Amino acid sequence: MNQQHKTDYIYGTRAVIESIQAGKEIDKLLVQKDLRNELILELLQLAKGHSIPVQKVPVEKLNRITKKNHQGAIAYLSSVVYASLDHVISEAYTKAETPLLIILDRVTDVRNIGAIARTAECAGVHAIVVPSRGTAQLGADAMKTSAGALNHIPICRVENLKTTIREIQDNGIQVVACSEKADALVYSADLSVPLAILMGSEEDGISQEYLKLADSHVKLPVVGQIESLNVSVATGVIVYEVLRQRLS
Repeated sequence: MNQQHKTDYIYGTRAVIESIQAGKEIDKLLVQKDLRNELILELLQLAKGHSIPVQKVPVEKLNRITKKNHQGAIAYLSSVVYASLDHVISEAYTKAETPLLIILDRVTDVRNIGAIARTAECAGVHAIVVPSRGTAQLGADAMKTSAGALNHIPICRVENLKTTIREIQDNGIQVVACSEKADALVYSADLSVPLAILMGSEEDGISQEYLKLADSHVKLPVVGQIESLNVSVATGVIVYEVLRQRLS
């Protein structure tokens, strides 16, 4: 696992609280699990209000990250500024563009996130939607892997992916799940419509509850010995099939 740079995190309960209140984007918050004082409780409430993922960890883990007085709280900073999904969709329709979103479920490899962001930006994807929990940390490593694309493509972090999928559909956008268990090939689907491509991790795929919500399911043809593609490669193939259909 990649080591975090010192500039990627802040420590100290009051410092973290003030950073959140100042509008800093926090990727993940680590809190000492056996600590419950007034400031910690205030921090946890603030984190909940800002949909910041919280992990309660032993003090030993915090001590390994920094030897300084962390006061039971360390917050990892995000290298991206998160966007409002409602605003992204509204803006696309206002510009008379056909929305194209990528939804990532349980994609935890930072290199995959960066590679997907790079492809998505090149292909004109309107936004990447990620859950606040169970996704790769969008710090300096993700920014480097994306070749800076994370500075240009909106990233929408959502608290509840199930609710978000339904909201996307309510906005007239079809959700297409890419799974090796699907019957239809991606090339047979109409991808020229307003679309959100739902991708899962290589290890676990897409969660069953999200698969059930999808409007359709597609797969990529695989004729070799390995049963599945790297998720960033698969996403790239599908995104450019969307682009091919729309440009033609």
